[in-house]
Amino acid sequence: LGPRLNASGRLESALASFELLTTTDFMRAGQLAQQLDVQNRQRQAITKTMQQQAEEIAMQEDPQAYLLFAAHEEFNSGVVGLAASRLTETYYRPSVVAAKGPDETRGSCRSIPEFHITDALDQCKDLLVRHGGHAAAAGFTVKNEKLPELVTRLKTIAKEKLDGKDLRQTLSADMEVPLADMNFGVLKHLAYLEPTGYGNPDAIFVSRNVKVRAFRAVGSDGRHLKLTLEDGPALTYDAIGFRMGGMARSLPPRVDVMYTLEANEYNGRTSLQLNLKDVKPSDVPD
Repeated sequence: LGPRLNASGRLESALASFELLTTTDFMRAGQLAQQLDVQNRQRQAITKTMQQQAEEIAMQEDPQAYLLFAAHEEFNSGVVGLAASRLTETYYRPSVVAAKGPDETRGSCRSIPEFHITDALDQCKDLLVRHGGHAAAAGFTVKNEKLPELVTRLKTIAKEKLDGKDLRQTLSADMEVPLADMNFGVLKHLAYLEPTGYGNPDAIFVSRNVKVRAFRAVGSDGRHLKLTLEDGPALTYDAIGFRMGGMARSLPPRVDVMYTLEANEYNGRTSLQLNLKDVKPSDVPD
């Protein structure tokens, strides 16, 4: 539901999402739900194409840059943030993807813990119409004639901050626990920590030497990984790994998993689910 509610605002207007949440007309709700589903499919197609184009542009311009930058006239300004996120996830570099208009360019930035992207934009404020954000994400508007200077300055700042650093993503967990200890009681206590988000992230756990009982790639293009894990007699857990579908080709029989714990509701049944952050063979060191 979340991505569909979000898609309308990215492509057109969020009013359809608002109306769906507030209407008392059953038929109208059905029409709006179908409309939002179509828009979400459009958003997915646009995002996939933009991600490929942004990666090509960034790699062609400077594949060794400490900051990746891609701007194009055909980019959709409502989806540039998603494309920037994928670049950062793939290359572990701060990334900027921007939509060029007739007079101004609107960009969205995503970054890594080693580089405060909004501080970098603050150092370029004389070039910008407006900007704002936080350490990990930001947005800006710049006049087209000042765009080349902005790109040069941001890449220079990134080089000064990141040169010499070991830029490899490090994943940290809050606790290592046996998977068999995870239950609805734990989930209830985790709810006391909400609301979670930037500055108060979800609790992340690691469980080791878990048996892989079943696995398959899911999603329209097999991008996601669905697992059934076993830890002890008759103790099985469902797990979902978004954008981990490629791992379905070579999963070992026992794995270490990093995850957040959540409830999954489907067909009136509620079950525990692991939202995977990483998976590795149990016999491979951290």
